[in-house]
Amino acid sequence: MRQSISPRLAAAMLAVFLLGGTNLTVTPGAANEAEAALRSEIAENPTIQVVPVRQTQFDENILVTGSLAPREEILVSPQIEGLRVEEILIEEGDMVEAGQVLAKLSDGAVKAQLAELDAAMARADAGIAQARSQIVQAEAGKKQADAAFERARDLLQSRVSSQATYDEREAAARNAAASLALAKDGLLVAEAQKQEAEARLSEAKLRLSYTEIKAPKGGLVSRRNAKLGALATATADPMFRIIADAEIELEAEVPEIYLPRVKKGQKAEIQVARLAPVTGEVRLISPEIDRSTRLGRVRIFIGKDEDLRIGGFARATIQTSRKEGLGVPTSSILNREGNETVLIVKDGRVETRKITVGIRNGSKAEIVSGLNDGELVVLRSGSLLRNGDEVRPVLANEKAVSEAL
Repeated sequence: MRQSISPRLAAAMLAVFLLGGTNLTVTPGAANEAEAALRSEIAENPTIQVVPVRQTQFDENILVTGSLAPREEILVSPQIEGLRVEEILIEEGDMVEAGQVLAKLSDGAVKAQLAELDAAMARADAGIAQARSQIVQAEAGKKQADAAFERARDLLQSRVSSQATYDEREAAARNAAASLALAKDGLLVAEAQKQEAEARLSEAKLRLSYTEIKAPKGGLVSRRNAKLGALATATADPMFRIIADAEIELEAEVPEIYLPRVKKGQKAEIQVARLAPVTGEVRLISPEIDRSTRLGRVRIFIGKDEDLRIGGFARATIQTSRKEGLGVPTSSILNREGNETVLIVKDGRVETRKITVGIRNGSKAEIVSGLNDGELVVLRSGSLLRNGDEVRPVLANEKAVSEAL
């Protein structure tokens, strides 16, 4: 970059050059005067560290905090009341599979009821067989009574038999038909009794299966409330709590003003104390905002991680957007009376430039307007410089930039 040199500085530099590059003999006073002029010029033009405005990638992030929670929690309670816990087969921290037995309840009373119902089923089968035999017998009797009644009618018409005999045969035929109908009704009753016994037997078998407390889905047992000898009841705390598939997520709170920028599927970096960061993804955004705290809730899915514990505190950085733009260090920006400005160096002179700032990404700030790519910006905005000051710009190295932030 070209920089203007004052006549005094040029004369001093020429004098030094002549003094050092020739064998001419000069007086000590002339050398001292040239050196003093050079030092004065350097003092008048201070060295200023600058950084170039350049294209930078900006990530717009939102910091949220919350607690680790199960992706889906399974509450296991007894489905039968009043039975004692006889055996517990798992402990907290165990991985279980779907259908695995977690605990067993006393089943003596249920088994006794099952045996009684088995006997009732046998009686029902016997009753059906008896009813069917009665139907066969009633059908044979009806057939015989009908035949006798037909003969009596023929004999009455030929005046061989009396009216009394005819009436007797007719009554016998009617009684036989009624007996057959009664036998068929008896079969229906026996079959209904069997269906009732089957239903009660199925219920007893189901109750017996309920004496084994099973996991409805595989996962990690997070809590065991079951105690040996306690009476099983669904009104108390669940006997077991299971983290389905051992999947964990962060239930975080987001300020209301940032909530519209959070979308499902956005990536997030979760940080838990003393653990390495893990990556998550926004899975759910609650449609409700707390009226008192003005905070919304989001759930960030993490997945299975043996080092994480539900209930633990965690913070997450949600990446809401990413774009390219002109950037400068935030240390270069000065805010005065609501206006944001930077100091640029152009042709060795300082110039104040009003800017519009976009995304602030840690130590970098996006410049929406006011600067051009490649312009030199003073690294520290707090330096005592004004418009038109002459300076000597020096590009700051990475160490200087990091110390200024």
